Amino acid sequence: MAKLERFYNTFQPDHYDVFIDINRAEKTINGKTTITGNANDPQIAINQKNLQVTSVQADGQELDFNIDNDAEAVRITLPQTGKVTFTVTYNTKLTDSMMGIYPSYYEVDGEKKQIIGTQFETTFARQAFPCVDEPEAKATFSLAIKFDEHPGETIIANMPEDHVENGIHYFGPTVRMSTYLVAFAFGELQSKITETKGGVKVGVFATKAHQPKELDFALDIAKRAIEFYEDFYQTPYPLPHSWQLALPDFSAGAMENWGLVTYREAYLLLDPDNTSLEMKQLVATVITHELAHQWFGDLVTMKWWDDLWLNESFANMMEYVAVDALQPDWHIWELFQTSEAPMALQRDATDGVQSVHVDVNNPAEIDALFDGAIVYAKGSRMLVMVRALLGDKALREGLKNYFAAHKYSNATGADLWKALGDASGLNIGKIMNSWLEQPGYPVVTAKINDDGDLVLSQKQFFIGDGKDVDRQWQIPLNSNYDEAPQIMAEQKINLGNYQTLRDKNSQPFRLNIGNNSHFIVKYDDTLLNDILDHADELDPITQRQLLQDLRLLAQGQQVSYASLIPLLKQFKDSTSAIVNAELYQIANSLKMFAKPDSPAEQELRQFFDLLSKDQVKRLGWLPKDGESNDDQLTRPYILSASLFARNNDSITQAHQIFTENQDKLESLSADIRGLVLKNEVQNFGSAELFDKLIKAYQQTADASFKQDLRMAIPNTTDPALIAKVVSYFENADIIKPQDLRAWYRGLLANQAGQQAAWNWLRDEWQWLNDTVGGDMEFATFITVTAGVFHTPERLNEFTDFFEPKLNTPGLTREIKMDISVIESKVNLINQEQTAVNDAIAQQ
Repeated sequence: MAKLERFYNTFQPDHYDVFIDINRAEKTINGKTTITGNANDPQIAINQKNLQVTSVQADGQELDFNIDNDAEAVRITLPQTGKVTFTVTYNTKLTDSMMGIYPSYYEVDGEKKQIIGTQFETTFARQAFPCVDEPEAKATFSLAIKFDEHPGETIIANMPEDHVENGIHYFGPTVRMSTYLVAFAFGELQSKITETKGGVKVGVFATKAHQPKELDFALDIAKRAIEFYEDFYQTPYPLPHSWQLALPDFSAGAMENWGLVTYREAYLLLDPDNTSLEMKQLVATVITHELAHQWFGDLVTMKWWDDLWLNESFANMMEYVAVDALQPDWHIWELFQTSEAPMALQRDATDGVQSVHVDVNNPAEIDALFDGAIVYAKGSRMLVMVRALLGDKALREGLKNYFAAHKYSNATGADLWKALGDASGLNIGKIMNSWLEQPGYPVVTAKINDDGDLVLSQKQFFIGDGKDVDRQWQIPLNSNYDEAPQIMAEQKINLGNYQTLRDKNSQPFRLNIGNNSHFIVKYDDTLLNDILDHADELDPITQRQLLQDLRLLAQGQQVSYASLIPLLKQFKDSTSAIVNAELYQIANSLKMFAKPDSPAEQELRQFFDLLSKDQVKRLGWLPKDGESNDDQLTRPYILSASLFARNNDSITQAHQIFTENQDKLESLSADIRGLVLKNEVQNFGSAELFDKLIKAYQQTADASFKQDLRMAIPNTTDPALIAKVVSYFENADIIKPQDLRAWYRGLLANQAGQQAAWNWLRDEWQWLNDTVGGDMEFATFITVTAGVFHTPERLNEFTDFFEPKLNTPGLTREIKMDISVIESKVNLINQEQTAVNDAIAQQ
């Protein structure tokens, strides 16, 4: 295992002059980097990866150096300590790894083209130029870029272009920042540019494969988001521009490079005339997430990767704060309840999960830190708790002071807690460290004891086997009874006589109002029935929360899974999208209890028809002018359920919609397009249809349409076509590596295609490792596999394949957890299958 060295301890860079010459035709990079900084020792090291260093010079003299590839370093002997300036000359290859400097491929009118972009987080700047590639090693950067340029090309970077000389594009020096935030891109780009009230230029850039109108939505959101953040943070945006760039090939969702934010095309560009509300919300939250980082992460950066949550958790919360201010009619915090909350609660209940704050002992572990369910989702829930405790006034005052104290520098979690504590008078660090440093979360049991008293107790909640080590949390209870304390720090508390409390408060006892605290509640039968008897009086978030907590308790085998089934009928006519989202999450989980093509599965399909038919009748297949946001967001859930139920009317109607639009599929309403295509593939599939959809997938530049096709095509049941899909997995002209996981998961979730997909993963693991290994998305191929598997046979095969890889740096935790995930489902099915299927049959 590679030793983790911190090069910043011996050499602190102050400024980089970075010259890079890129030849796309020959796929070569030649570079010269001059670094000025302070050396504490004549023996220093700077990072490099896959660079062929040809010389290191200072004052025209050659310096001794050696390459240490294991440490990804150039070790240099300097003539003296103190302030030094030296120049490293090198060359390297332009690769297709989507890391470092890399090409993105696209087509315009059948002609293949490429643009060059960068991705330097986490430790990929060292693949582009030699540097101290650590967050703490902030410096200023002057970029000079040369490339095999032709007329009509545009080049952009963190800062504005200063001048062009001899074909070299020189950019103004940046402010002090970390290496992983350096960015540039060039190619045939179109753009739209506006300006904020404060004079910041805001632009959206994309290839010319897109319609100009696809840039408009992002431009509006980005401009208003910067204006909102300047006001909320009470700190000006510190750069002259904020460019948003859509890259055709991009591994992550987006990246907060300072002044030049990069995105997957699907998360920046959209057709304003035909995009679902759900996709608009997703794009808006991605943009506001990245722009939140321009302060929280870029202006002030975590000192080391163990505090990654400082960047990501905060940006994840702020994306919702911002969109709620920009588009209040969207009720965006409801999206938080259907995305961040369940994702965090699900993963954080598996024993072995990482805590939000994680020590990093090996370079390969850095990318493994980017656990979306923990560092992003759980971390943001944690900060939502902080916001609720402080209120926005103290939060904003604390953040203003935090930015003032640490701008252009680095900070730790303790620095944030101090700033917020000073502004609020609360010991936030004491409360939050129990959430930050410990994995998992508690279930708070509320029950009436033999004496008639209402007693609360906390204990760590597990799905599957878990080792209880008596963890305790400082829990913001958020009760509707004043007798419950604001913070529950004890293992058990007695609130007094229940009947007295119930009479006084005149409403059922509830905890975690708003579902903003990171715990679930297990009510005893008396308390639960009291709540359910008044369910119609509850707001949608509370109704959803009830179903969510009971589902998790059932997965943890603390309540019977079969007991959930009558509740689905009780809530089936809800007009709330977030209630329907949870209702159908539970309903879809029932599929694992019914063997394919069995009588139990047929009864489950009938149950789905019972749940969905009245809603299908109410909403219909096609969106209506003026309908509510809830109706727009609910329609896909109930139509999907109706198709699973094999409802003849729905199958026929979807087929009719397809037939009427088969020559203009892209213009089909984005709200239902994916389901119409999926229905056609499943029920009316043919080789001709398959080829037509694959061709459309290759040719369209509409990311939303591409996503619908990607969802539909893997549902084919034809063995020959399944084999064809698998043959495309390694053909980047058809399936880009960035999209491969979605295709793989789609085929794996298709009973007819599961074996072929699973065989491919095992047979081609080395190819997959060579293609996307070392990237933060790589381990998620394991995650999505465990998400689908639930039988003893698949558990054994999964374990046999992945256990030998347990010592692979960056994969160890994921493999251990995912074995537990599948084991917990196998055990749950073994315990509950008969009861669940009997309960479904009785509906």
